Amino acid sequence: MQLHISPSLRHVTVLPGKGFREFIKVKVTSRRVSYRMLFYSLLFFTFLLRFVFVLTAVDNIDGENKCSTIGCLGKKLGPRILGRRLESSVPEVVYQILQEPIRKDELQGRSDIPQSLEEFMAEMKEGKFDAKTFAVKLREMVTLMEQRTRTAKIQEYLYRHIASSSIPKQLHCLDLKLANEHSNNAAARLQLPSAELVPGLVDNSNFHFVLASDNVLAASVVATSLVRNSMHPWKVVLHIITDKKTYYPMQAWFSLHPLSPAIIEVKALHHFDWFTKGKVPVLEAMEKDQQVRSQFRGGSSAIVANNTEKPYVIASKLQALSPKYNSVMNHIRINLPELFPSLNKVVFLDDDIVIQTDLSPLWNIDMNGKVNGAVETCRGEDKFVMSKKLKSYLNFSHPLISQNFDPNECAWAYGMNIFDLEAWRKTNISLAYHYWVERNLESDLSLWQLGTLPPGLIAFHGHVHIIDPFWHMLGLGYQENTSFADAESAGVIHFNGRAKPWLDIAFPQLRPLWAKYINFSDKFIKSCHIRAS
Repeated sequence: MQLHISPSLRHVTVLPGKGFREFIKVKVTSRRVSYRMLFYSLLFFTFLLRFVFVLTAVDNIDGENKCSTIGCLGKKLGPRILGRRLESSVPEVVYQILQEPIRKDELQGRSDIPQSLEEFMAEMKEGKFDAKTFAVKLREMVTLMEQRTRTAKIQEYLYRHIASSSIPKQLHCLDLKLANEHSNNAAARLQLPSAELVPGLVDNSNFHFVLASDNVLAASVVATSLVRNSMHPWKVVLHIITDKKTYYPMQAWFSLHPLSPAIIEVKALHHFDWFTKGKVPVLEAMEKDQQVRSQFRGGSSAIVANNTEKPYVIASKLQALSPKYNSVMNHIRINLPELFPSLNKVVFLDDDIVIQTDLSPLWNIDMNGKVNGAVETCRGEDKFVMSKKLKSYLNFSHPLISQNFDPNECAWAYGMNIFDLEAWRKTNISLAYHYWVERNLESDLSLWQLGTLPPGLIAFHGHVHIIDPFWHMLGLGYQENTSFADAESAGVIHFNGRAKPWLDIAFPQLRPLWAKYINFSDKFIKSCHIRAS
């Protein structure tokens, strides 16, 4: 008898043997059970049986786990299929070894520690070590790499601190040449502003800007970018405040490089009547601050020698030693109402900013009775720059801070601020600033990290009106993730941080945004070898 099945599995024919032509033909018409489906089902179950057999064999070999075949199948196929949690296949001894502490001096002078992943893998393959030896070698190698990385990072912070704290020879050269020009050239000693423009200094219909700086080149970039991008340059009044040593170079520069029709005023601190009468709290605080820092900080060597603190904490302490944070130019903004008693509103500018748009719309912002118009720094796409809250600056482990402020309250930025001086004079902001500076000195500088922003955050607490982030883009001086296109589209960019655009450590892709406002063909710029890059 012969059996014939059609390829479609729809017909089955049975033929008797010995040439007998009679046959039985069966036509399969039911679609409820398909022979093709039956055929593929048999193949699938055959494969499944082989798969289960392999898992069973593996299960029997791996006797330590003691899991059933179905349990191991669930572990292999996925924890959610059979309701079983995924267990780690890493031996427990590996975790124990990796969690054991290791002393720093334990690795010193050792030559048997692998120096790279490639060397580690080669040693493991050659020696065929057990799990414990594997973990010990891995821990030693990773710890050694961490120690070297930490040392390199701290050295980088130290070099950046030295580079940012020193005065580049090009800037020193510019000051000397301008001071010499001031003594030898009558054109460099012109009154600023000229007599006919003096009334504009107290005219509240003008747009008044205040810049405090002892850096001639930086001040020239701020002034040039401000006037060049203004829609109403004839209404721009820039009040430049400097110290006694920089006054003559600053006056010589702006006398020889006028920015008409804008009005430029250059004054040293000793030219202000308020500054010369009686005690000046900001100067007294600075003197005490210097004494405390010199007594307790121990200098950069002591900070770097600390083996327990994390690199970013060391970087913060090194930055606290920067002369900028103990400069009167940085603290003087808290006394603006006294310095400009006739003005109602000013925009204060740091000397490490670049203005890229017309700032006159700032005078149309309704401050709602607030004193300080500033950009918040706790919201934005850039988490490194725009994630600052009060806990980022103030020490909330100190009861004086924790009892008075909310650690999650949003911080704001110094550098480009609108100050309503009329509203300011009705508050005790300046007194509060000096009060908290005194408390910080009494507590060994333990209330906040560094600089003038932390006491400013306290003094202006409740007096800040938030403005659009377009007006102030931060972070161009301490991280290079900012793209050129994003920076170019901001109204004001701020090179806050160590990598100032006039230093060699500036980020090269961002420096052109600052350098475009310098005339490198100028005789003073050329003679001091100040270059675009």
